[in-house]
Amino acid sequence: MTGIYIHIPFCISKCPYCDFYSFSAEEKDKDSYLKAVLLCLKSKASLVAGEVDTVYFGGGTPSVFGAQRIGEVLKCIRDNYKLTANAEITVECNPSGTSAEFFEGLSESGVNRISMGMQSAVESERKALGRLSGKAQVEKALAFAKKAGIDNISLDIMLGVPSQTMKSLDESIDFLLAADIKHISAYMLKIEEGTPFYKAKDSLNLPDEDTVCDMYLHTVKRLSQGGFLQYEISNFAKEGFESRHNLKYWHCEEYLGIGPSAHSFTGGKRYYFSRDFDAFLKGEDMIYDCDGGSEEEYMMLALRLSEGLKFGDYKRKFGKNIDEEIIRKAEKFERAGLLTVSREGIALNDEGFLLSNTIIGELIL
Repeated sequence: MTGIYIHIPFCISKCPYCDFYSFSAEEKDKDSYLKAVLLCLKSKASLVAGEVDTVYFGGGTPSVFGAQRIGEVLKCIRDNYKLTANAEITVECNPSGTSAEFFEGLSESGVNRISMGMQSAVESERKALGRLSGKAQVEKALAFAKKAGIDNISLDIMLGVPSQTMKSLDESIDFLLAADIKHISAYMLKIEEGTPFYKAKDSLNLPDEDTVCDMYLHTVKRLSQGGFLQYEISNFAKEGFESRHNLKYWHCEEYLGIGPSAHSFTGGKRYYFSRDFDAFLKGEDMIYDCDGGSEEEYMMLALRLSEGLKFGDYKRKFGKNIDEEIIRKAEKFERAGLLTVSREGIALNDEGFLLSNTIIGELIL
């Protein structure tokens, strides 16, 4: 099974922390982009031999592309790929600018999952993050989506944002737990070079590192108590509602990415499109990056998951057992209380996830 990712590089305005490839655009630019996406999808169909069981519209803000254009993209996928009847079809959206008609249009075109960028339920924090909508608009957008029949909804929150406290974080978590949703992504704010936040990083009034770590552990605990199972470092779901598309990335499965800055893993090789809108419109092909699916890459991605690196899966994929040296290294971290080594595999715990980059680097290098 393969996934398809469609990058929609349009936003109403650019958030000061965002490093994704996106910009504001006029309707004519969106129409031109639709044509380019449809042509690209048709030209790349030969790269996907089997069935497609996930489609993910990311961005940017795919909701500003409009339900009709999203529907045309999905029709093109159905016409040119073997899309399964129960495919998970996700659209990222922001609460601002969405309407009942928008969600009805998505539902009619087959969209069955929404990933909504809330970031915080606290108005002052949302304003600091450049978010245009308030909590009331989030509630309204949730109601519109559910009324349209889309009840598989994910909300995003951010940890360690300007002026955030444990008390204000609890306000956001309370909102999430009362929202009757299926999935939550909780990301720690990362200050990326080239963003307005990076230029202003010394004056942002950010929580210190120890506080952010405490916020993460507190979030994991409260979401677990609320019935959300952690399945990846930053992702939590009600049972059976894990993001099937994102699991493809972490399970090192194949996917086709369409659009400027989109990445693909197909035929055992990794490709990407340049971060150049005009080049994509002109038909510039995706660029070979490297061979993918190595043992090291597989282990690195698996260790991001709560289920961890499973020895049986590794042996089935690579035809051999995990190197004993890796297990010995893992046992050192187990003694430090950061992961578990069992007969089944190696799995980081919550404290280990906070140091995941260091631990994973030591294990596989």
